[in-house]
Amino acid sequence: MFIDRVTIFVKGGDGGRGCVSFRREKYVPKGGPDGGDGGDGASIIIRAVAGTDSLADIVNRKHWRAPSGSPGSGAQKTGRSAEDVVIAVPPGTIIKDRDRGNILRDLVNDGDEVIVAKAGRGGRGNKCFATATNRTPREAEPGEPGEERWLVLELKVIADAGLIGLPNAGKSTLLSRLSQAHPEIADYPFTTKHPNLGVVHTGGERVFVLADLPGLIEGAHSGIGLGHEFLRHVERTRVLVHLVEPLPTDGSNPAENYRLVRKELELYRQELAGKPEVVVMSKCELTGSEEIRLQMERDLEREVLAISAVTGQGLAQLVGRVAGLLQES
Repeated sequence: MFIDRVTIFVKGGDGGRGCVSFRREKYVPKGGPDGGDGGDGASIIIRAVAGTDSLADIVNRKHWRAPSGSPGSGAQKTGRSAEDVVIAVPPGTIIKDRDRGNILRDLVNDGDEVIVAKAGRGGRGNKCFATATNRTPREAEPGEPGEERWLVLELKVIADAGLIGLPNAGKSTLLSRLSQAHPEIADYPFTTKHPNLGVVHTGGERVFVLADLPGLIEGAHSGIGLGHEFLRHVERTRVLVHLVEPLPTDGSNPAENYRLVRKELELYRQELAGKPEVVVMSKCELTGSEEIRLQMERDLEREVLAISAVTGQGLAQLVGRVAGLLQES
């Protein structure tokens, strides 16, 4: 199950209480205070770990509470500090404070981490309060409480190239032909409800990661349809592969469909429109698709590649073009 947004509550462990204790040993008539300090609580750390591509592992646990430190004891023994709790998330996860709305950290790379709930420090025992005028202090500090907050974890898929276009443009089929990925494929819109990733080999040991992103419709920038669920994943890609089908079932014009998607990208975030882009007409095995492709090139005044995920036509050229743009960027 793919999950790309989770809200959780985190609380750092409380510090252990300091101890009030006095030495009572034979032949030591004035032993004095010997209460030890409490141990520190555990912090909660969120760490990006490669190999995971979803937040599904933590979606069923809404509350994360770190253990508290142990209290101090006599003989100036400090309580044991608790071990930190680490929450593993995929690289590309953004950590936000739900109530304040600020971003705590953007965990882009494997190993990036952030302390989201600091531990409480252990309290001091009565040994620390002994002075020349107060030789038998009977006071100790309670441990400090751990930090607590509500967080929103939002995953933005990190891929070298992303397949974009209207629903039913053939994105999932293309991904399945270029990689070992097995996205759901069907002849109805919105088959893809979450990003699918595949590794595409370009020759030798060179590869790039290709993402099949959910299709969008007019008004997606304001949340209509899959809206932001689609668009926020586009932000992480370096190159866009824009698929347009030659004969849409609704009778729409392919060039206008291309402009519609471009408009949604610009309205959502202007910098998305500046990403390197390859325009591709899919399903070129259909009769009359070549004439439509040539007309689209004239309308857009730019190159439009022709591919067929069914016959394999144009796939090598597409992979080469994307690899070249990635190298330039």
